[in-house]
Amino acid sequence: MTIHSVELDSPVHRSFRLTRPSSKPQVATQVRPAIVLPDREARALLAAAERADVSRDGCFSAGPAGVQVWSGPWNGLLGRHGDSEHLGSVDWSYDTPSRHYITVYRVMVTAQGHARGETAESLLQRVMGLAGVEAPADALALPVPPPRDPFRSELRASRS
Repeated sequence: MTIHSVELDSPVHRSFRLTRPSSKPQVATQVRPAIVLPDREARALLAAAERADVSRDGCFSAGPAGVQVWSGPWNGLLGRHGDSEHLGSVDWSYDTPSRHYITVYRVMVTAQGHARGETAESLLQRVMGLAGVEAPADALALPVPPPRDPFRSELRASRS
C-alpha cells in the first residue's frame, strides 16, 4: 500500500476533516487480528460519533474511512479546528470481509496525542466505546517475529 499526503485549503467533506501534513512523528499501529463489526454496530458507532462531533461540542470527527479523535470541539473561524489538536484516528474499510461489515485495521496516534498521554489502546477503546463495543485486549498485540535464518545472516556477512 502506498500513502500520499494531500494538502487542502478547506475540508472537502463536512463529516470528515483532513489535517495538514506535519513533520512531527506519528505512531501507527496495525490492528491484528483486525476487528470486524457487523453493520448494526458500525451504524451505532457512526451515529454516536456524529452526536459527539467536533462541531457539536464533542471530540470526534467521523467519516467514511474512520473516526478522528480531537482534544476538544472545534472553535476556529469558519468551522476550523482552532486550538483543538488532532490526537489520532481509528481507520477502517467498508464491506470487508463481506457486505455490511467494517474492518478496523489501524490505529494512529499523533505526536500531540502522545504528548497528552494517548496510546493506540486508549484511542481504540474510546472510539469502540462509542458503540458500546469492547475492543479485544490483544487487538494491538503483534506476534513476535520469527527468528532470523542464521544461514542467511552468515551468507550476507561473508559477502561483505
